[in-house]
Amino acid sequence: MSRWKRFETRYPKVAKWIYQIFYFWVFSMSVTIFQYLFFTFVPCLLGENLAATEFMWPQIPVHFAGIDYTWNILGYEVARDTTGAVVIGGGLGYFISYELGSFLAQCINFPLQRNITFKSHGDVRKQILGYLVAWILISLFCNGINGLWLPVAQAHFTPAVYNILVTFITGGVSMVIYFFAFKIIFPDSSKKR
Repeated sequence: MSRWKRFETRYPKVAKWIYQIFYFWVFSMSVTIFQYLFFTFVPCLLGENLAATEFMWPQIPVHFAGIDYTWNILGYEVARDTTGAVVIGGGLGYFISYELGSFLAQCINFPLQRNITFKSHGDVRKQILGYLVAWILISLFCNGINGLWLPVAQAHFTPAVYNILVTFITGGVSMVIYFFAFKIIFPDSSKKR
């Protein structure tokens, strides 16, 4: 008998948590890489017109770290270089790429987490609805966090660098929240038998 099997037999609950955390992390990191690539390259495909279009809500003025900007939950300020020229990586183009990339990542993540990590056999329609609600709420929360620090990062870093920061900060925060949300959305089927 392998070490893992012995451990699993002796400590089934701990083994299950380790299994779930491991696969959850692997799949989450994979979609995080997908999101980074999406956030980095899709705004270029959407072009400068969308990058130059301001799209933000609720637009609360903030002064932090010597920078004046507008905090928001939805959308991003237009990114500009030191000369004031529009830089791709902000505005409506970045918002579209961020939300679309995040949504597509969740479309990849859902079946992996449901079928492999949590081995759930629950009602898939209810689980999709629960997942959608969790994604919307977690996205709004993470967007609010990004709205606090992203304009400062845009002032000091290139889009490729601040996209790494956005991806891993947002990914790290949302991963912790998602894990526990998934424990609810994908209940343990073995307990119902």
